[in-house]
Amino acid sequence: MHISSLPSEFGIGTLGKEAYKFVDFLKSSGQSLWQILPLCPGGKGNSPYMSFSNFAGNSLFIDLRLLCEQGLLTAEEAESCDFGKEETRVDFEKLTAGREKLLSLAAKRFFAKIPDDYEAFCRENDFWLRDFALFMALKESFGGAEWSEWDEPIKLRDEKAMAAAEEALKEKVNRYKAEQYLFYSQWYTLKRYANENGIEIMGDIPFYVAYDSADVWASPKDFLLDESYAPRVVAGCPPDAFSEDGQLWGNPVYDWQKMKDDGYSWWSRRLSHAFTVCDRVRIDHFRGFESYYCIPADAETAKSGKWEKGPGNEFFAVMKKKLGPLPVIAEDLGMLTDDVRKMLKKTGFPGMKILEFAFDAEDSSSYLPHNHIKNCVVYTGTHDNNTALGWLDSQNKKDRAFAKRYLRLNAREGCNWGIIKAAMMSVADTVIIPMQDFLGLGSEGRMNVPGIAEGNWEWRMEKGAADEKLCKKIRGITETYRRLPAEKKGKRQKKL
Repeated sequence: MHISSLPSEFGIGTLGKEAYKFVDFLKSSGQSLWQILPLCPGGKGNSPYMSFSNFAGNSLFIDLRLLCEQGLLTAEEAESCDFGKEETRVDFEKLTAGREKLLSLAAKRFFAKIPDDYEAFCRENDFWLRDFALFMALKESFGGAEWSEWDEPIKLRDEKAMAAAEEALKEKVNRYKAEQYLFYSQWYTLKRYANENGIEIMGDIPFYVAYDSADVWASPKDFLLDESYAPRVVAGCPPDAFSEDGQLWGNPVYDWQKMKDDGYSWWSRRLSHAFTVCDRVRIDHFRGFESYYCIPADAETAKSGKWEKGPGNEFFAVMKKKLGPLPVIAEDLGMLTDDVRKMLKKTGFPGMKILEFAFDAEDSSSYLPHNHIKNCVVYTGTHDNNTALGWLDSQNKKDRAFAKRYLRLNAREGCNWGIIKAAMMSVADTVIIPMQDFLGLGSEGRMNVPGIAEGNWEWRMEKGAADEKLCKKIRGITETYRRLPAEKKGKRQKKL
């Protein structure tokens, strides 16, 4: 469950009281891992996978009550904005407008009495913070236009133009820096509380980054761009049974040769930051390290694309040498080649098994629980899938009958619990269940529908839904299948 999906009085989940209550809920229900989506600001379509920065935190998650406690806002100010009325949906349009005013006000008061560790924060994060703050200030001054449409000198990062912009936009630049300080102060306090209570945080990073981002603007040499910094090729995937034209994602493609020449420094900074922010990290589209599909930038569909070789295991050898052990979970879903499987096996990273992909009545899928291996992470579904109940309802008659027979589902208990139990009894080392499945929600609880631009990332949990009754139910199942944290460590070994 993402931070945004927590209950809150201010229109979106935050890093405040409800987040701490959720950690308590996880601990009491016998859980040891909380997986979230990328913490970065949402970009196009409010997607955290198309962010303006892969290093920055989402300022929408800054808790306003905590700002009130710091004297940066008053309770009246915090309650004065319209953040939307639906308790179970995020109204991003209203939310963004209201938050911007309040955070601007809080930033002014912040600089009236700067915390002692603010300068140290700016120094330690200078490798991304300065560029991000200036990027966002410039984007604001250019009316939200993407950076390719900015004035030529600033688009191409001319030193004099950059210095002049930084001075002219000083107040806005400082505001964005202050927001990041406040976000990370609240985040690390929450993460420390979670860790102290036996809960690890599992983060998520996209393989690609958005073209309209501080990441690409600040490091154009790391991407396959032309002399005017426009993409030469873009990312996507080829035509298949689901898409006649393939998928044209539009992300810029990495210049792997240049990255290799400088020791993959951009990626080492990215992964080092991710491992600091979270305890483990899922890397989306993991197969892209072995080979990636690139399409001419002017193509109208993905049909004209071709596969190119990625850096492969050499990349991970360099990362391990620089960063030490890599706490990575590999998103290895979709059509994989033997070369991708070999790369994953050599890294030793666990891959993913999705139960919703398992039940084709005509096939014996590797996702079926009896085919699982220990070194994997099993899910009922992910943020890109329907909920377990929504998925079951959408299956054809034959596949649904097979799933019900295999999983021994019964309506009396709730089919979602039968699917959850199948995940829990898998031999997989790790099991992750979307909160919507624990709550027994249908398709109304879905987080994202890939290929649909609007209406995603909005789901929120009702206040009080994670109650004591649900806590006991989850703990009971977790204990039955010997997945309580203490049992993993060998502290509880009862004879059956």
